[in-house]
Amino acid sequence: MRHRLLRMVAGLALVIPTIAAAACSRDSVDTPTIAVIPKGTSHVFWQSIHAGARQAARELNVSIIWRGPAREDDRDSQISELEGFVTRGVSGIVLAPLDEAALVAPVTSAGRSRIPVVIIDSGLKGEDYVSFVATDNIQGGRLGGEQLARSLGGKGKVVLLRYAEGHDSTSKREQGFLDAIKAHPGIEVVSSNQYGGADVEGSYKKSETLLSRFKAPDGRLSIDGIFCPNESSTFAMLRVLQDNGWAGKVRFVGFDASPNLVQALRDGYIDGLVVQDPVRMGYLGVKTVVAHIRGEKVERRIDTGVRVVTKDTMDQPDVKAVLEPDLSK
Repeated sequence: MRHRLLRMVAGLALVIPTIAAAACSRDSVDTPTIAVIPKGTSHVFWQSIHAGARQAARELNVSIIWRGPAREDDRDSQISELEGFVTRGVSGIVLAPLDEAALVAPVTSAGRSRIPVVIIDSGLKGEDYVSFVATDNIQGGRLGGEQLARSLGGKGKVVLLRYAEGHDSTSKREQGFLDAIKAHPGIEVVSSNQYGGADVEGSYKKSETLLSRFKAPDGRLSIDGIFCPNESSTFAMLRVLQDNGWAGKVRFVGFDASPNLVQALRDGYIDGLVVQDPVRMGYLGVKTVVAHIRGEKVERRIDTGVRVVTKDTMDQPDVKAVLEPDLSK
């Protein structure tokens, strides 16, 4: 009897791990794990992406892991995060590539490992991804240019402070802005080759240096308008204008929304903000990769929308929901 009991216990010891492994396998199928990798984690824009991703995860009964570089110029860190998730074997990846070329190889590697990737926010030169979920950035830049032209009455001298090289999203906004300005022969672009960089402090210094070139002997600026293509460059430029007493004395259009930028719009220091819908972008990024995992057909390109907001329109309910999203929901 005693020997028979020992054989039964030994048999159970072999069976239990098999049952546990099967259960884990079923969990991995029924509850996919999605890695969401932003360009950075500090800006309000990325916090909004995260909120949308969490919302989709709750609705779809999936798990998300949110991890990305602290700085939006840390290519190596983002590549390392992506490669780590491929090695781990997550169910899918949602990626905002901070370099349109450098992330091509690791995304291709994910595809070889049968891990689907959905690209959000900024484009990628490769083709090994399921869908691209993003703003029409050329249109966003055009809207910014048209708003600045309206604010200037169709004439004046303007500068463009670019963001950083290698970023598909902002380079398209810059292109769209310049295309829109070309339609206004009374407006001259006097500088369009300066880059602010990935962080606010660096962008502040570049903004200060740029504007110092156009400082008149009496302290006023000899330019009439400014355009910046993202949240950090817009906020840095705003700070320079405020610190030098120029805020409200030069027409200024920026991109994206944060509490400081929304307040500056209300105060008349910014004439227009081109705003995306980052909550929707994060939501649709996760929703799209999960749909693909579950065998559903997904669109190759999904436009998440863009609009220009002014002081006159900022309190409209639909606009306010984008300018000041409730990230706790």
